Amino acid sequence: MPTTLENTRVKLSPLTLDNYHHLIEIGKEPKLVKYSPSKVDTPKDLKAYVEMALDWQNNNTAIPFIAFDKTANVYAGTSRYMNINWRNKVLEIGATWIGRSFQGTGLNTNMKFLMLQHAFDTMNFEKVEFRVDERNIASRKAVEKVGGTYEGLLRRNVVLMDGFRRNTCCYGILKEEWQGLKTSIFAEFV
Repeated sequence: MPTTLENTRVKLSPLTLDNYHHLIEIGKEPKLVKYSPSKVDTPKDLKAYVEMALDWQNNNTAIPFIAFDKTANVYAGTSRYMNINWRNKVLEIGATWIGRSFQGTGLNTNMKFLMLQHAFDTMNFEKVEFRVDERNIASRKAVEKVGGTYEGLLRRNVVLMDGFRRNTCCYGILKEEWQGLKTSIFAEFV
């Protein structure tokens, strides 16, 4: 099921044990995954993170990607389809982290466009969800910027590495909303 998604700005290739090393330096950036339950700041932790993603992929519940910024000509981060529910045609885009120098450059919007387009137009899914720590205002704004509708709050449902129990904001995009988003928010990509 691994696939490659690409436009003029970014190439999303399957994340593997052969290419994850490109993310080691990015993973070391302080507070990169502050709001995540994942630990990626050492090569050992990053490898375990990738192995878990690949296990989920083997169980058909995730499709992880490594992001290559074609403008900067360097690997920039990662994202994945996760919690894939094939029967109900619902999946989540998550586990997204890109290096600080790529944030605010439009790279993430390009990544999300490719992933949304593939989920709706190729995989024929009915809904794409996003889940974000309620304190992570930057990520919440990024999801809203790509058309995510706030659907509610899951209270204290995820334990972070420091033991903090976060509240998670749930967002979603429905297939019938996708065509409108393509002609408005993503018009430059179509």
